Amino acid sequence: MPSGSANEDCRNESMSEDLKDSGLTDKGPGSAAEYYFEFRGVNKAFDEHVVLQNVSFQVKRGDTCVIMGRSGVGKSVSLKHIMGFLTADSGRILIDGEDVTHFTERQFESIRRKVTMVFQSGALFDSLSVAENIAFPLEGQPGLTVEDVEAYVAKLSHMLEVEEVLDKLPSELSTGMKRAVAIARALAQNPEAILYDEPTTMVDPIMAGHMGDLILRLKQAFHKTSIVVTHDTHLAKRLADNVVFLQDGRAQVFGSWAEFESSTDPFLRDFLVQDELIPELDVTL
Repeated sequence: MPSGSANEDCRNESMSEDLKDSGLTDKGPGSAAEYYFEFRGVNKAFDEHVVLQNVSFQVKRGDTCVIMGRSGVGKSVSLKHIMGFLTADSGRILIDGEDVTHFTERQFESIRRKVTMVFQSGALFDSLSVAENIAFPLEGQPGLTVEDVEAYVAKLSHMLEVEEVLDKLPSELSTGMKRAVAIARALAQNPEAILYDEPTTMVDPIMAGHMGDLILRLKQAFHKTSIVVTHDTHLAKRLADNVVFLQDGRAQVFGSWAEFESSTDPFLRDFLVQDELIPELDVTL
C-alpha cells in the first residue's frame, strides 16, 4: 500500500480531526508499564488437547500485534484469556502491568472497560438499530447529553463509513458491514486497547481489503494498543508492528513483519506462499 498517497493522508488527517473534536483520542499511558499485554509461559488445554504450550509474548503500549497461524491453533483462545472468558492452566497474563491471571469475573469488569473486543460475528444487539448499537456504550455515562451521544454516533459512523445504515437492524447488514458497526461500537467505549478476532474472515476479497483499509486508518489515527488475530497475510503485513505465529501450541515471536517474512522455517515459508494464491488485498480501496 502506498503509505504516502495524497488521498490516504487526507483521510487520515480528517479522521484525526474527528477524533480530536469528539474527545475519542487516546488517553495516553495509564501506568509506567512498557508492555500493555504480556503472556508469560501460558499453558491451556481442553481435556487432552493442548492448545497453548508455554506461550510467551509482549505487546508494547501503542503497538499492533498480529497473531497468526492455521485454524484451531489457539489464536482466538489467546484473546479469550485476555478478556477473562478463559483461565490459563498455568503461566501469567498481564494487562497494563497488572497480573490478571486469577482475576474474578467482577475484577475483569474494570479490564473490559479498558480493553474491548471486536468479535467475528460482530456480536451486535439484534433488536437495536445500528445507531443504537453504536450508542450503547455511551448510554448513562455521566456528563453526556442526548446531543453529545448523537454527535459521537455521527462521527463514529462517518469514520467507519456506516452512516448510510444507521436506521437498519443488524439482520439487514452484510457480514463486513456488521464488523464495521462493531468496530464503531468498540470505539464508542473509548478503550485503551482493541482486540480484533479475524476481521476479514468470511467476507469477499473486496470487503476484506476495505476492512483492512479501515483498521489501518484507525491504527494511524488512534495509536491504541491492538491485537489482531488473523490468517490473512495481506492484512497482517499492513498492520503488524510485531507477529506471534502459533503452531502446535507453541509461539514463535517476530519483532516485525519483515523479520517474520524472512524466516527460513519451512512451515512458515509454506504458510506465506499462500500469498501467491490469494488476490492482492494490500491496496487502499
